[in-house]
Amino acid sequence: MEKKTAVRRLDLGYFVRPASETGGPRPRVEPVLAYLAQCEEGLVLFDTGIGAADAETEAHYRPQRRPLEAALAAAGVTPADISLVVNCHLHFDHCGGNPLFSDKPIVVQTTELATARRGGHTIDELVEFPGANYLEITGETELWPGVWIIPTPGHTQGHQSLVIQQNEGTVILAGQAHDFAAHFASDHLACRPLEPPLPTYQPWLERLLAFDPRRVLFAHDCSVWEPSHE
Repeated sequence: MEKKTAVRRLDLGYFVRPASETGGPRPRVEPVLAYLAQCEEGLVLFDTGIGAADAETEAHYRPQRRPLEAALAAAGVTPADISLVVNCHLHFDHCGGNPLFSDKPIVVQTTELATARRGGHTIDELVEFPGANYLEITGETELWPGVWIIPTPGHTQGHQSLVIQQNEGTVILAGQAHDFAAHFASDHLACRPLEPPLPTYQPWLERLLAFDPRRVLFAHDCSVWEPSHE
């Protein structure tokens, strides 16, 4: 039976990462991207954009927001149409629109939610809000047939990615597992059994590659990784 899934990117604004966090001499403007995945079982929203933050955080990152409701409307949907919300992690630039989804299941790793609830990890009001309904996952889980949550710790200990298997090729929504498509490409090459040994990579990368992805999409990079044709 043919399995079709449509994935659409949502532009939810940008922020300015200061030079102290870029590893270089200059600040960097980074997009904030979310994704809609229309699966047979329902509509999944992966990340929800930049939330309101305290004055210090606002001054540090200088975010410019595109309202999530406007981005959804441009895609022809409303918050009521969403079946599941998946956050790659709970930093304020990934879960900012979560309060729009009161009572909707929000899929998050147990480790990530526990970290957020201890404080100092994100904006507390974006985690604990009226009607917050978390579907806590511990480790790897198949949410629906061919729709997988894969833990990809690194940026945070509870970071996760969403894998969507479909007939025309698997799509991975990698969030901030890698900051850039080029970083993913470098680690992908490092997986090859060559001599001398190549630089190390996160052990979960081999699990993602086992799905034979045709596209990998990211939270802060408009570029898309695709395999080379050999």
